[in-house]
Order: sequence, then structure tokens, then C-alpha cells
Amino acid sequence: MSLRDREAAVRRILEDGPVRVPSDLCAAAVRRGGRMLRRRTAARRLMWLVLTAAVVAFVVWALTARPWVEPPSTTTPPMTGW
Repeated sequence: MSLRDREAAVRRILEDGPVRVPSDLCAAAVRRGGRMLRRRTAARRLMWLVLTAAVVAFVVWALTARPWVEPPSTTTPPMTGW
């Protein structure tokens, strides 16, 4: 599309006047926005719940398994010097 064609298209759109907007457009946008906000809030709460559960599970595992403690030796040292 050339510059002249684009200019002609814009002039035609501007000369036609304002476009009719549906009367319920604002109400539909408010409903959709509210729905999106509720979904986003629910997703955020679910994320925090999963994160909290993961932290609690990790803490319980760490307290029971105690991975920072050296495991006991499975072999006995040699008995010399009797």
C-alpha cells in the first residue's frame, strides 16, 4: 500500500464521521475486567499457598532427615595394637 493510498484511506475514515460504539461496551468491559481481576487474585493466592506448602514440606524434611549431620560410619576402624 503506497503513501497516497494510505492517506486516501485515512481521509475517507475521517470524513465518514465517528463510528458507532455499542451501548453496552462499558458494562461489558467492566465485567471482563472484574473477571480478570478475580482470576488474577485467585491465581496469586494459589501460588502463595503452593509456595507456603513447599516451604513447610522442606522444613519438615530438613528437621527429620537432618542432611547437615554426617551419617554414621558403616564400617568399624581396624583393631590394631591389642
